[in-house]
Amino acid sequence: MNAPTFNHRRRITTGLLLALSLQGAAWAQAYPAKPITFVVPFAAGSATDQLARALGQSISTDTKQAVVVDNKAGASGMLAAQSVAKSAPDGYTVLITTNTTHAANEHLYKKLPYDAVRDFAPVTALGKGSQVLVVSTSSPYKTVGELIAKAKAEPGKLAFGSGSSSSRVAGELFKQMAGVDILHVPYKSNPLAITDLLGGQIDLMITDTSTGVPQVKGGKLRALGVSTAQRTALLPDVPTIDEAGVKGYDMGYWFAAYAPAGTPPAVVKRLRELLVAGTASASAKIFFDNSGSVPFTTTPEGLAKFQAAETEKWGRVIKAAGIEAE
Repeated sequence: MNAPTFNHRRRITTGLLLALSLQGAAWAQAYPAKPITFVVPFAAGSATDQLARALGQSISTDTKQAVVVDNKAGASGMLAAQSVAKSAPDGYTVLITTNTTHAANEHLYKKLPYDAVRDFAPVTALGKGSQVLVVSTSSPYKTVGELIAKAKAEPGKLAFGSGSSSSRVAGELFKQMAGVDILHVPYKSNPLAITDLLGGQIDLMITDTSTGVPQVKGGKLRALGVSTAQRTALLPDVPTIDEAGVKGYDMGYWFAAYAPAGTPPAVVKRLRELLVAGTASASAKIFFDNSGSVPFTTTPEGLAKFQAAETEKWGRVIKAAGIEAE
């Protein structure tokens, strides 16, 4: 048998590429043909969970397909991220996550069960938000200054909780910039930490506004400071932590969506279209308005670049805060 000529090989290659392209287009046209699962690294009630449910509601309305939210809380999001990384790359398992799993964790842990870059196909960023420093209303501290004074007078006596890397790094950065020694107590999610804060097991925490603000407005928690450089419209009378005396303090968070690596580009494109439309939906607007966060979307390539820059930034913050990888 004669060996294939160059032109023959080129026709075969071109045919294969065309077939794959048509297959990808067919997948995208049919997608979604069954329910989609949104895997969330935090517990029900967390900011990420609320956003995932709002987006899921929008996509279900648009596509007539159900969106199931699967909360896999624990291990700073590692359980959820690993689960999605190992899922079929078909667009039906999507990680709705934050900078915790895709910017901070690699600086906080010596070994991760997933690679935040290699194991995922970026889809789009989804939003940005701020956090708030809260104490129980039964706490004696009325201001950030009073809290810092107590921490300096009795080093190691006060304890702060965190249920995400965003919350933890915000607390550790506060310690470092305020020059205080406060014990860190980890939780599987911020709502669980809130429960212990209300019960008096810990003294303070810096949590996402969607988790903390309802407790503040409900009269159960007292807000002492907002973590970002600007105040939040949800708590207009609460100063930023910077305004309260910790000059230069600024620590927010972001949401994003990732599919497993190897998901066909055409499916990623369609999924992105649905998610971006979802951020502008009525259900998402309620979430953004109530949480004090804002929509923020990107292309897949834009998310990859944003993630790389954020990973470097969080690494600098974690190192400056003196946090040792576990």
